[in-house]
Amino acid sequence: MKVAVLLGGTSSERPVSLVSGEAAVEALREKGHDVTPIDVGPDIATTIASLKAAAPDVVFNALHGPRGEDGAIQGVLEWLNLPYTHSGIRASAVAMDKGATRILLAAAGLPVAQGRVVTVDELAEADPLPAPYVIKPVAEGSSVGVEIVRTGDNRRTEIAQTWRFGKDALVESFIPGRELTAGVMGDRALAVTDILPCETAAFYDFEAKYKAGGSRHVVPAELPKAVTDRALDYALRAHQTLGCQGASRTDFRYDEDTDTLVILEVNTQPGMTPTSLLPEQAAYCGISYPELCDWMVREALTR
Repeated sequence: MKVAVLLGGTSSERPVSLVSGEAAVEALREKGHDVTPIDVGPDIATTIASLKAAAPDVVFNALHGPRGEDGAIQGVLEWLNLPYTHSGIRASAVAMDKGATRILLAAAGLPVAQGRVVTVDELAEADPLPAPYVIKPVAEGSSVGVEIVRTGDNRRTEIAQTWRFGKDALVESFIPGRELTAGVMGDRALAVTDILPCETAAFYDFEAKYKAGGSRHVVPAELPKAVTDRALDYALRAHQTLGCQGASRTDFRYDEDTDTLVILEVNTQPGMTPTSLLPEQAAYCGISYPELCDWMVREALTR
């Protein structure tokens, strides 16, 4: 099968995408596919020309962040009539918009933290929620731009003044406890991972996610069976509620003291380095990294 792998991109997550894409290229070649890597830059015409020259049967989308997982590149691929991995335009756009995601998940009866989208001007004027609370960009991934405002913290005004992620921000109540995630392949929830940031990390931020030694993953998470089952059920329901396709990953916070499990976000383009969370969960379920990549391209062709 002829496969084009899109990697790189123009978002802040470009370095992660390059690693994901290069690993996918190697894995797909191992499975016998004819693979063409395409480094996506700011000139979309160049990308389109590269896709037309490659003439793939299917596209493996290894892009992350804005323009890679927000429906933009998906629209280009739809226009070119090329099958592609992961979610389509609508699910990609909705999942990338954390405010829209919250609305849909809550409407489906799935738990989200108390919160709302505010303007940066509102944030500069007063605390939008009782501290501690979290400030997030509405449409970034990999914890880019995330800030935690704790009781007695006087950084709110500075955060608002230096905000570089648009005119709005999402604010949510801080949920203490554990960082969990559950991957989905098609109609199957895989496993729950407990993510343990290193002691020097303030939370599971960009460095904790991607820097060597930044975090430790425990799969399966050491949880009561009822909590594991609840997280797996929520992940599959979130995948279905947003209309995701292929693979997705849903991130949670779990407060053991109150047995509170809330969804933080749904990732339609989970990290695909061999040691990323979704491939780790697939490996736990007996699916090797090359098999996972192969499943993704074959699943894309069945739609």
